[in-house]
Amino acid sequence: MVDILNFALLYSLKILGARISFRGFEKVPTDRPIIIVANHQSTLDIPPVVVGFRRNHPKFISKVELGKGIPSISYNLRHGGSVLIDRKNPRQSVKDILMLGKHIEENNYAACIFPEGTRSRDGKLKQFMPAGIASLIKTSPSALVVPFAIGGNYELMKHGYFPMTFGVHLKYTVFDPIDPTGMDSAELAQKIEDMIR
Repeated sequence: MVDILNFALLYSLKILGARISFRGFEKVPTDRPIIIVANHQSTLDIPPVVVGFRRNHPKFISKVELGKGIPSISYNLRHGGSVLIDRKNPRQSVKDILMLGKHIEENNYAACIFPEGTRSRDGKLKQFMPAGIASLIKTSPSALVVPFAIGGNYELMKHGYFPMTFGVHLKYTVFDPIDPTGMDSAELAQKIEDMIR
């Protein structure tokens, strides 16, 4: 049901003349856990992750505020294996992220993290923070890190939900997966940020 909902959310944007391109998804393995590291442009970043990585059953690290008030999406975040973190409570946030890493390790699932911390409303990439990535790697040592570039979503939402921009080309690109074994997390975060930039 989650896959169908997100497919409908994404492809309904064609009503606005949006063109949707997925590239590089043949590189994503399904026989081991993965950590999707993506830039963050709008609330519409979630559907392409769910649709593109559906064979990997992606789980999300979201702010606790999203756990209420959004029909179906809030319910899925609370009950679908994702974690809702309170940014005012870093200790609990790290604990929850470590639990998510363990969960994807045990089930060969995917965890999606947006290491900018908040979305970029103008499409300009913010600096990637390595702490969340490091926590996921710590409890999911067999995971590959998959850099994922989201392009065009900020343009679609330039004026908020109304009016949305007509005729935007939405580009979703997977880069070569990275084995993080032995890599410094700050160096890894910088490498992914540079690839996406």
